[in-house]
Amino acid sequence: MRASPVEVINAVVPTALQSFDPREVPPIGVDSGLPAVDPAQLGARALRARFATPPAWTPEVRREPRMFDRAPAQAAVLVPIVMREQPTVLLTERSSHLKNHSGQVAFPGGRVDPEDANIAAAALREAWEEVGLSADYIEILGSLPTYTTVTSFIVTPVVALVRPGFELNLNPYEVEEAFEVPFAFLMDPANHRRHAMVGADATAREWLSMPYQDGPHERFVWGATAGMLRNLYRFLSA
Repeated sequence: MRASPVEVINAVVPTALQSFDPREVPPIGVDSGLPAVDPAQLGARALRARFATPPAWTPEVRREPRMFDRAPAQAAVLVPIVMREQPTVLLTERSSHLKNHSGQVAFPGGRVDPEDANIAAAALREAWEEVGLSADYIEILGSLPTYTTVTSFIVTPVVALVRPGFELNLNPYEVEEAFEVPFAFLMDPANHRRHAMVGADATAREWLSMPYQDGPHERFVWGATAGMLRNLYRFLSA
């Protein structure tokens, strides 16, 4: 992947979705040549201003190659920016027995239901159902362009500020763990690694990873989650 827009991220053939380990694919580069977002732009006031008056910008990643013969489905994820002294992003590790994207680092989110009033309402509902994050602590800022996954979900990332003081209650069927990664780390391309491989169908594949060492744990952010974070970086650095 180059600094210019790319079309493929986290692409694997269906039979390899469960066995493919992106950690085993060495990075081919790191985007340290791109500037980090100024930390002053990561605070609540600056983020509100950016979403209130968006810049002209271009998402870097919009679609992964379609790997399943299934009808597309609308989905929403919450991108929860926790307003600590140094802001963080709340992420989850998906349960290992889930059908789609099991064991991966993800935002709280899922399929949009007919009962949801809008995309933001779906993201809030999913955050409550998955990790018990109450809407009382959440301030919606806006949304980013959709991102279509290999599993044919058309995902709208809903970006929000989260006031500290919340308590989480994880749904063990969907979420193994919830954790926070410094927002500044994710918005610094020096931490964005590029990977490439040739899949079983002889197609060249590329994706991003943003591994974060959280004490003894490596939080391996990659694929759709990394792609949406990269788009957020492009939005904030435009």
